[in-house]
Amino acid sequence: MRILILGATGMVGQGVLRETLLAKDVSEVISLARSPVEPLPPGDPAHKLTQLVHRDLFDLDSFIPQLTNLDACFFCLGVSSLGMSEADYSHITYDLTLSVAKMLLPHNPMMTFVYVSGAGTDSTEKGKSMWARVKGKTENALLDMPFKATYLFRPGVIQPLHGVKSKTKAYRLLYPLMWPFITVLKPLMPGVILTTENVAFAMLNAARLCEGDKIMESKDIYQLSRR
Repeated sequence: MRILILGATGMVGQGVLRETLLAKDVSEVISLARSPVEPLPPGDPAHKLTQLVHRDLFDLDSFIPQLTNLDACFFCLGVSSLGMSEADYSHITYDLTLSVAKMLLPHNPMMTFVYVSGAGTDSTEKGKSMWARVKGKTENALLDMPFKATYLFRPGVIQPLHGVKSKTKAYRLLYPLMWPFITVLKPLMPGVILTTENVAFAMLNAARLCEGDKIMESKDIYQLSRR
C-alpha cells in the first residue's frame, strides 16, 4: 500500500507514522506537513518515507503527481480549540480538511480516507460545544464524498507510546501526571483508553478492509486494531 499521512508531527500522527512505516504491506509512506518529521524513530525503515514539506496546505496542486494512486489517507492533523474563535478553528478543522480531501478524490477514487475526529463530536452540528459542532460538520462533509471508504475515528484518552510526545505544552505536562492512573485503569477499561499503537493498527486495518463508511468510537477503534 501507498499511504499518505497528514499531521505526522503531532502526537497521534507520530504514532501512526511509526507503525505505518513498520507495516510489511506498506511500500511507501508520504508525510505531507508544514514542517519535516525529525528525528525519525531509530530503527524504522525510513527508506519508505517520502516527505512533502509545504507551508500552504491549501495549495497542493504542484504535488498532485506524488499524491496519485494512493490506497489510503490518514488525516491526523488537528489543533486544540482552546482560545480560538469558531471562525479560526473552523478554517483549520473544516476548511483545510475538505480542501485536502477534494484535491485527493479525483486522483484517488479507490482511496480509504481515515479522519481523526474526537469523542463527543456533534453530528447534528447544533450543540453548544463549538469544537464538537465543527468536527461534526467536517465528518458529515467527508461522509458525502465518494471515497471507497471513509472512517471517522472518535478517540477519547490516548496513551502515547515509544517516545511519542504531544506538541501541545499542556498535554505534555498533563500526561506524566496521568500516567499512573492510565496504567491502573487501562486493563480495567479495555477499549476506553487507547494507545497510539491501537490508533495506528486500526487505521492500517481500515485501509486493508475498506468496509465502507464508519463512525468509530474508542471501543470500535480498539476492536478494529485487534483484527
